[in-house]
Order: sequence, then structure tokens, then C-alpha cells
Amino acid sequence: MHTHSAHEGRRPPARGDDRRSTSVVLQMAGVRWASSKSVAEATLLRQPGVLAVDANPAAQTVTVRYDPTRTTLRELRDWIRECGYHCTGQSVPHHICEPMTEAEHPHGAVHGAGGLPSHDHANGHDGHDGHDGHDGHDRHDRHGEHAGMGSPKASPHDAMGHGGHGSMSMADMVRDMRNRFLVAVLFTVPIVLFSPMGRDMLGFDVPAPFGMRDDVFTLILSLPVMFYSAWIFFDGAWRALRARTLDMMVLVAVAVGAGWLYSLGVTLTGGGGDVFYEAAAMLTVFVLLGHWFEMRARGGANDAIRTLLDLAPPMALVIRDGEPIEIATSEVQVNDLLLVRPGAKIATDGVVEEGNSQIDESMVTGESLPVEKGPGDAVIGATVNASGTLRVRATKIGADTALAQIVALVQQAQNSKAPGQRLADKAAFWLVLVALIGGVGTFVVWLAVGASVQTALLFAITVVVITCPDALGLATPTAIMVGSGLGAKRGILFKNATAIETAARIDTVVFDKTGTLTKGEPEITDVVVDGMDRDRALALAGAAERESEHPLARAVVNYVDAADVPRLRATAFRNVTGIGALAEVDGHHVAIGNRRLMESENIEVGELGQRRDQIASGGRTAVFVAVDGRVVAVLGIADAVRETSEAAIRALHESGVEVVMLTGDNRATAERIAAELEIDTVIAEVLPEDKAMEIKKLQAQGRTVAMVGDGVNDSPSLVQADVGIAVGAGTDVAIEAADVVLMRSDPLDVPVALTIGRGTLRKMRQNLGWAVGYNTVALPIAAGVFEPAFGLVLRPEIAALSMSGSSFLVAVNALLLKKLRLPTQPASEEPVRKGAVKAGA
Repeated sequence: MHTHSAHEGRRPPARGDDRRSTSVVLQMAGVRWASSKSVAEATLLRQPGVLAVDANPAAQTVTVRYDPTRTTLRELRDWIRECGYHCTGQSVPHHICEPMTEAEHPHGAVHGAGGLPSHDHANGHDGHDGHDGHDGHDRHDRHGEHAGMGSPKASPHDAMGHGGHGSMSMADMVRDMRNRFLVAVLFTVPIVLFSPMGRDMLGFDVPAPFGMRDDVFTLILSLPVMFYSAWIFFDGAWRALRARTLDMMVLVAVAVGAGWLYSLGVTLTGGGGDVFYEAAAMLTVFVLLGHWFEMRARGGANDAIRTLLDLAPPMALVIRDGEPIEIATSEVQVNDLLLVRPGAKIATDGVVEEGNSQIDESMVTGESLPVEKGPGDAVIGATVNASGTLRVRATKIGADTALAQIVALVQQAQNSKAPGQRLADKAAFWLVLVALIGGVGTFVVWLAVGASVQTALLFAITVVVITCPDALGLATPTAIMVGSGLGAKRGILFKNATAIETAARIDTVVFDKTGTLTKGEPEITDVVVDGMDRDRALALAGAAERESEHPLARAVVNYVDAADVPRLRATAFRNVTGIGALAEVDGHHVAIGNRRLMESENIEVGELGQRRDQIASGGRTAVFVAVDGRVVAVLGIADAVRETSEAAIRALHESGVEVVMLTGDNRATAERIAAELEIDTVIAEVLPEDKAMEIKKLQAQGRTVAMVGDGVNDSPSLVQADVGIAVGAGTDVAIEAADVVLMRSDPLDVPVALTIGRGTLRKMRQNLGWAVGYNTVALPIAAGVFEPAFGLVLRPEIAALSMSGSSFLVAVNALLLKKLRLPTQPASEEPVRKGAVKAGA
């Protein structure tokens, strides 16, 4: 263990922000293919006031950063609908938030219970009034829509029956894809039988009905396949081209449409050549099959956020005129008094006014054990009241609640793009262009070498199909979604994808001591008794300190109250400023304080003086307890380490991470904590303004540094670090500055966060490697490069199956992240929650 002191440094500049912008996460349902997100991104980025757009096809949401002085939430919603997607407004927790409520605090310090930041932490904004009355109009719009009155701008999907306001969930989209697939299969089987493939390869010799030619009959059979099953390809391609972008829909539409239109031309001109109705139909079947399975897998990637969205109770009991009245949770107002019965969910954030109970916060904070709550304690909305009846005064509603802000943070992290994904998105666009040019080039080359039009067209269609970049578009969003959802279940909130990716590369973790590794409050660590029964000495000391308001006195009282000793009453209490207190307890004169108090009372410390020195040398505060002029005990008091700190440091060491403790405390105290936890390096006696400089020094050594802190003085160092991690019980400023928020204030969540980062990055790399490798190998095979030498040829339908299978494998591989083994607290070290009795020192 290395120790040194530091006294030089300066505060780093704060991260830049744009005070005129705000961010919202909007619903964008109906995105069937990963590459189709470019339609919304391209369209929105061309609109006035829109500054940045990150769409997430897996989550069916889009994060938009915009200037509220130039555009509104209603306009953003309508623009998404114009793209052909379903949108009711913001993606917010059901029952407690209105989707079309304009953000009242786009960048201010909005915090829910537990000190959570507003969902748009990155940009400052002082507020924005404009567009009063929009909320009312939007409510009216929504009611009208659901009543069948329609909305001003309906999605093309709504108009064509491909979705609708009530049927655009991921489950509905999966069912829609399945139905299209089944219809396609139903008609494709007879199309294949009556095609040249069925006649020549399968030996099918039943004549077409009514004396029709085979190509005429297969044309009729292909109509439902083209105009129902495959219609989503043509509709999506049209929307992509209208948005002046290219995506997978364009490629599939070109491949299916080219084969079918060529065949239609042959049939209408007398049937003098080969037709490809079976190829177009089978291509449709295999694309739909692959993406049906892919969408099912993709739906599982977002389980965590869907659970959070549905967490709040739909109804709440509000006490009005002394009587409980049941109202919708969304109608609860600040200062309403809520009645929460045992087993019921707390409707919104508030403060307990009456009653005591155990609250299950696991679904919000990840804390597995119930937490005791009584009058004056803050409670979080959507948590479960396990035992007693409570009366809770509502303090935050709607978007200000902890649940709403957790959802916003998780969604923004899922929608944000890691650096690798931004490159993949650009590559996907150019890959579409390459596929189209490659298809034309393949067609021309095969014609030039003497192949028939039919052969050249088959190779061209295969090239176009197999080069679809859908796997490339899914490679990182699915991994980011599963990783951030895994963190959310543990109460670990990543603010963006970059934080997840950077967390994977951390090799040094710097902990602030107070409030992070330690509890930030004094606690009894040593009890040394001489000449009196231990319980009797504690009972006398506790009675005297119970009359005092000093923090050290409260530590003694808390320890005594948790011990099984008689509760005595003190009289004639007198506080002696700066040195201790005197009292009469059960007929005895009790003095409790430091050495100066003993000297002022002419009390010899005796042999316990040496024990006091030993305790003090370890960085703890030593307090004498004297009874009737004789010292009978020494109490060691210190800022005790958190129960999971040791397991956290051990887990970091096992993963090869160096641990540094950065503190302004004296060296003796810092070394005591570091020795207890086996911390590698201690940097002690650091001025608050110098902490960021210490982080910078570590970075200058080539280290990738994560800083874990909770106080205002930690904010500059959180900003300076490669990843800033704030504990949820910390100050608002620290949480605003951080990249990751630990809801439970548990040090063990630090190695958990890094493990999730490593696992997510590993899946991202695997998925990108597969997607790029697949296209690199498949493209020359599809173009027929190996046909002359090896006879290696891919049919379009096989190309479609392999392309869809590639996307399916990418989605399933991301889901395997749910099996990630995370650091846990050993069974013998389970933490003691509030209200539990702690073991004596």
C-alpha cells in the first residue's frame, strides 16, 4: 500500500452544455428493421429546432435534443407520425406521467427521492414557459384519438391497417410479422410446386387449374404474398426514399420487386421465358421468418424498461375531508395526503407523516432487503408497503418522481450511441449503397460474360439480399439495451452508451472515503472495559449521552440502544463544551469525554490511557467513561466502513483493477481504513479543489480512471475522470456531474457496473465482428465469384435465410448477456439494514 499527501491542483472546466436545448425520449413504435431507424433520424434532423436524434429500434423509442424556443413536443410527435411510425408522445411511466406534457425543467436540478437528477443532465436550461395551453390541447387530441375521432396526422401504418394506435407494441408487431409469414407460406408452397423448380426438381406434374399456364397461375397465387406479406417492404422503402436515406427495406423491396416485376413482364408478354415468382415468394418467406424470430429475441432485450414503465399503481387513495378517496395516480397533486395500506404500492414520492412500516424498494433501487420507514422519512413512488399502514404527504409528481427520472436515464442510455455504433450506422448506409451498385454491377458483368438475363438477374438479386446491413444495425443497440437494463435491475443507472463502453476499459478506481467507502457518520468501533461489568458500563454511558445532541453522543446512544442492556435515566446533565459531558445516573456520577475532561475532574486514566492511545493511533476518536471518579471504559468511535466495502475492493482486485482512496482526512485515519480494506494506494490530506488534479495525474500515467464520490467537492474530479460514478445518497451536484449513478449507495455496485460494462463491450465486439465478417464472406459468394471455379452458388431464398439468420444470431447473442455473473456479497458478510442489531465491537 502506497501513501502520500497532495496539496496542489485546480478545478477542471465543467463539461459544456447548451442552455437553449432540452431532451425528450419519444415513443416510436412500428420500426420493424434496425436499419429503418435512419428514416426518423434523417427526417427529424432536417426539422427546425432539432439538434440531435438517437433512435433505438429495439426499444421503439427515439431521444431528441431540441431547442424549445423553435419547436414543440407536439411538432416532434407529428413529425415522427409523418415518418410512418406510431407516437403518442414521450415514453414515460404509465399512470403517473402524461406523454404530451412539455418538460417544465429541461435542464434545471430536478431530483426525485434519493437525489436522482433530471433526465437531461447534460444541458443547462433555466426554464421555458412558451406554448401555454399545449397540454390541454394534447389531452384533447389523445382522448379524440382513442375515441375514434382520429388525429390530425395519422401514421401510414394506421391508415393501411398495419398497426394502429392501440396495436403497435413489440408483441403486436411480432404477431403481425408472424401473420404475414404464415400467409406467405400458405401461398408460396403451391407457387413452388407449379414453378419450374417444382416441375423439374420435385417432379410435380399436376396441371394448373382451369387450363391456365403455370406462370399465370403462380402470378395469381403471388398477389397475396406481394400485396400483403411483402407490402411492408415496399411501404418501408418508400418512406426511406422520401426521407432521403437508404435502409434494409430498400434492398428487400428492390430484390423482391425486381424478380416479381420481371416475371410479370414475361407473363404479360406471352410467357416466353423463365419467371421468378417462386424466388420472390420464397425470398419474402425467409425474410419474414428470420425477422419474426429476431423481433421475438429483440423484445426480450427490453424487459427491464417495460417493467419500470408499468411499475406505478394506476390508482391512489387520497385523504379528502378525513375520508380516503380513490383517484387516478396521474391526478395526485403535491401536498396530497395518501393512505397506503399494507401490501399496496406507494403512488408517488413523498414523506411519511404517520405510521411505521417496512418498504420493499427492490423494484426501484435494487435493494433486496425491506427498509424501515417512519415519520419524516422519504419514500419512493411505486415501492411496496410491506407491513404497517402509512400516511404519506406527496412531494413530487409526474416527471419529477424518482421512477420517471430513472426511466428517463435508462432510456437515454439505451438510445445513446457508443462510438462503435456511430461508425456502424455510417457503414450500414454505405453498405446499402454498395449493395445496390453491386447488384447492378453483378447483373451487367454476368450479361457481359454471356450469361442469360435470368441467370444475371438471380445473381443480382442474391447480392442485394445478402448485403442487407440489419445485423450491423442491431450489433450494439441490443447489447447496450440488455446491459443498461441489467444495471437498472441492480439500481445502477448508466447515463449513456459511452459510459458503458468506457466502464469496460477502467483499470483504476478512485474512491472518495467519506460517505462512499464509509457511512459518513460516527459509529462505535471499540469497547474496552476495566473494573466494571461491560453491560453496566454501557448502560451508564448511554444514559448520559442520551441527553446530548453531539454527533459522537448519538453514536454511543445508537450502539447502546442496539445492545441488550437496561435503559437508565440521567439527571443533572451538564455539557462541557469541547471536552464531554457530566450526569447523575442511577446514583452514580458519570463523566464521559476526552482526556481534558478527565483532567478537569481530577480523574486518573490509569492503564486505560494506553488503550486510548492505541485506539487514537489508528485514526479513531477515543472517549473515556468514568464512574464515581474512576475510568471504567474507553470507547473507540470512527466513521465505520460500509458493510460491502471489503467485498467491493476484493471484487475489483480479482478483475485486475487497482484501487485508490482519495481523501481530505488525516493520514492515520486514511491508512486505517485502507489497511482494513486492503486498498492499494492512499492519497490523503487532499484539499477539495485539488482532487481533480490527482485524477489528472493518474490519467497522465496512462491509466483509465473511474472516480466514485458523493459530495459537492467530488464534482470536479467526477468530471475529470474517464467515468464518474456518484452514489445515489450523495449531493445533487455530484450526481449531475457523474456518468453512472448508484441508487443503493453500495460500493459493491462499482465492480458490478464495471463487469456489466465489460460484458456489454464483449457482446458489442462479437456482434460487430459477426456482422462485418458475414458481409465480407457472403458478398463475393452471392455475386457468383466462385461459381466458375467451384460451382458455388447461392439462391436468393438461401441468401434471405442467411441474412435473416445473421440478425437473429446477433439479437440472441446480446440476450446471453443476461447470464453474466456479477460480483455478490459473500453470505457471511450480508449487510445489516436499518433497524437491525449490530454486533458489539
